[in-house]
Amino acid sequence: MKDTLRIGYVCFGSYGGSGVIASELALGMARRGHHVHVIASTLPPRLLGEAQAVFFHQVSTTDYPVLEQAPYALAVASKIVEAVNDHSLDLVHAHYAVPHATSAFLAQQVLGPTAPRMICTLHGTDVTQVGVDPSIQSINRFSVTALDGVTVPSEFLRSAAHTDLAVPETVPIQVVPNFVDTDHFRPAEPRERSRLARWFEGPDDDLPVLIHVSNFRSVKRVPDVVAAFARLNETLPARLLLVGDGPERARTAQRVRNLDLARKVSFVGTLGEVAEVLRHADLFLLASETESFGLAALEAAASGLPVVAYRVGGVPEVVVDGETGLLVPPLDPPPALARAAQAILQDPERQRAMGEAARRRAVEHFGMTAALDRYEALYRRCMGG
Repeated sequence: MKDTLRIGYVCFGSYGGSGVIASELALGMARRGHHVHVIASTLPPRLLGEAQAVFFHQVSTTDYPVLEQAPYALAVASKIVEAVNDHSLDLVHAHYAVPHATSAFLAQQVLGPTAPRMICTLHGTDVTQVGVDPSIQSINRFSVTALDGVTVPSEFLRSAAHTDLAVPETVPIQVVPNFVDTDHFRPAEPRERSRLARWFEGPDDDLPVLIHVSNFRSVKRVPDVVAAFARLNETLPARLLLVGDGPERARTAQRVRNLDLARKVSFVGTLGEVAEVLRHADLFLLASETESFGLAALEAAASGLPVVAYRVGGVPEVVVDGETGLLVPPLDPPPALARAAQAILQDPERQRAMGEAARRRAVEHFGMTAALDRYEALYRRCMGG
């Protein structure tokens, strides 16, 4: 089998965990000498400064009065066919099943005997929420099952794929944990809260800084993060940095105003460089009602931050309760999150030990090199039949 592969990655260009993982995989494989092609509607943010490393194929949809929705899934399938025909791709790796698994399957049928192998990585809500909607569940399950390989980032999501999406147990689903560039996401030496002062109003004090990073969808329950911070702030003055943007931002901002926390809470929007703020914060706060893995929590852990979160989904596979952070019962009132955060922040030695353990676990179990090795081995196995 040839040493250099021609790999196509299908992903969303918007900010989100599936796009981040696809982008990092694309860059990692390009740096290993493989020819990498990214198929998306927009170039993912992570690739903006690395465009020379990959070939970009832009997906464009056509608006037509009779169509209620632009035919995105068909446009993706057509772009896969085009990329395969023009560049002789060996394998296409689709990220997020809805609708990319169906697009990949359709492209494979169009290409016929000349089609490359097609695999898909399930990322979470494509299995547990939108992917199991009755209007699309059957076609989603069929497409995932019909491809040449399926991966998930956690044991939790593998189980959900079999139970919620009803993928037959005979279909092998490989767990390849999400990963992080631990050279990029690393603790600061020394950690300087003052580096974050520009995000806040008021005096340049030395209060602990909590941080939350997400796409502000309802499943992330960002208002719970604010409510927990408000309760914490009653007994332990601190600051909260909210990174990201999305549909829940306006409601969360209103919650901040209602709680009179505008001088303590800062919305910084989507940052191109999240690692720089993570490494100077004190603690990461996560209140998601479900997480297939928790990539943002892993990035925080690699940056040396303890994580406080609900015990849901794949989060316990990332955060070791009592060792690298604290987990509280799912959807318990926000005071439980506040108590856990205070238990860490009021004990500097415990905070330091948890941060070091979080960093150590990220390096040992979720490093980029090991993940690239596993994916490359999977690609070669698929190509070998």
